Formats: sequence, C-alpha cells, structure tokens
Amino acid sequence: MTVALLTGLLACGLMAFLPTGKPKPVKLVKAWETDTTLRVPESVLYDEKGKVLYVANINGKADELDGNGFISKVSLDGKIENLRWTSGLNAPKGMGIHDGKLYVTDVYRLVVINLANGQAEKTFDAVGKGAFLNDVTVAKDGTVYVSDNRNDKIYRLKDNMWEVWMEGEQLNRPNGLLAVDKNRMMVGSTKIGALRSLDLNTKTMMTIADGMGNTDGIVTDGKGNFFVSDWAGQIFHITADGQKLQLLDTREQKINSADMEYVRSKKLLVVPTFLGNKLIAYRVE
Repeated sequence: MTVALLTGLLACGLMAFLPTGKPKPVKLVKAWETDTTLRVPESVLYDEKGKVLYVANINGKADELDGNGFISKVSLDGKIENLRWTSGLNAPKGMGIHDGKLYVTDVYRLVVINLANGQAEKTFDAVGKGAFLNDVTVAKDGTVYVSDNRNDKIYRLKDNMWEVWMEGEQLNRPNGLLAVDKNRMMVGSTKIGALRSLDLNTKTMMTIADGMGNTDGIVTDGKGNFFVSDWAGQIFHITADGQKLQLLDTREQKINSADMEYVRSKKLLVVPTFLGNKLIAYRVE
C-alpha cells in the first residue's frame, strides 16, 4: 500500500474496512484465591440471583457414602461466607440451579436442596449398583441432566420423572455436561479427552475437540465458545469450530482443575483445585 493511498483511506475514514489480523488470544490472569478451609472442592456454581458461588466439597473419597460432604457459599471476591451452608452429603460433585432449587449429585443419587434454607427436599436414586453420578446441567425449561461417569449413562429428570435417558459405550465415560439450547448439550467424554456435541433429539454425537486429558468442567464464554478443564490441571478455550487453545497448565505443580464456573458479568473463571482445598479465580482477558 502506498503512502498516498493510506493517507487517502485515513482521510475518508475507510481504515475500519481494512483487515486487522487475527483476534487477540484469550488469556487468564489470576484474580484471587480462597483460603484452604475448603475440603476437596469438586465443583463451583454461580447463583445469579443470590450473587454467590456454591462450592461442592467432597471432604473424603469421591465414592464413599460417609455423610462428610458439604456445600459452601463463597463471595465473588473469594471470601468464604458460609463454609458449611448445608452438610450431611456423600461426596457431592456437580450442581445445577433452577427455580429456587439446587440439584447436586451424591454418588448414587441426585439431591434437591431448597436454596432458601439449605434443606434437602427430594432425592432420586440411580438405577443399579455401582452408580457414580458426577455432573449436572439444567436446561432453560427446567429439565435436569446428570452424568454417570463410570457406567456410561446420562439420566434425565423432567416433569418429576427420573430415568436413564441415554446409555452406551459411545458416551465414553461422560463427565461434564452443559445444556446449550433446547436441541443441544455439550458432553465431556473422559475416556477420550474430548468435548462433544450431543443432539438431544436424535442422540447423535459429534466431537468438537479432543486431546484434553481427563475432561471435567464445561462452561460457555457467552460467545458460542467454551472453556473446558482437564482434572489433572489444564484449562482450554475451544471455539465453536473446534479450535483449541491451552490457557493453563498446573500439572507439574499438582494443582487440579475440576468442575469450574465462568461468571460472565465479571469475566471471571473460578476453578476448584480439588486436592488443593481452595478455589482460584482468573480474569479472562
């Protein structure tokens, strides 16, 4: 481009139409971390109405029915407001919120907790022995989906009817779930380290990206893309067309990245460190 042409474009205000290169890559900048009074925090969930983070603490082994598990409330600046907001759970993991209720997995059952008082109101038991219920996602219409990571199953709770909605080896050990819209759900298949798109009508699956280790949490960035965590300590940004960017790798430090949450209004990615007994929050830039 000649100097004369460039000057002309500037004068005409046409520079906005020139190519500007590739978009700036996403990066994470540490914002805060909690103290270490949490006990094996496996997942974190933001309650938009209450402006608070709920944290599921396993507090023991991931599959023991020991009654030691509890849910904490943490502020958006990392202060633990109520360490044991509700307790008596069995290795609680994934959580979802709808209509004033908190849905949380409890090894072999789904527990429904009233957000107003922290009391369990209902439970739904998994089918058969050896269940290992893990993540929860709630669609906009209130339908609840739950993964059984060890048994290749996805349960559904709809209109108070609890059932095995999908099962089979094609699920490849499903962990993280994220209901995207009325027709689609994202699934993290831990056996193959992949983020996959599941058609809710046909139950067909398509791999979006793979090579991500022990896939755990899945959250949307609000722009059609996703953050995916690898339990061992990695976090990836996955674009809608499957481009993968590693944002974090704390495997050498042995800091886990479990079932995280993204608070869009704050551009804050909050990561449970599992054996690290704390949350670490990152600004997304």
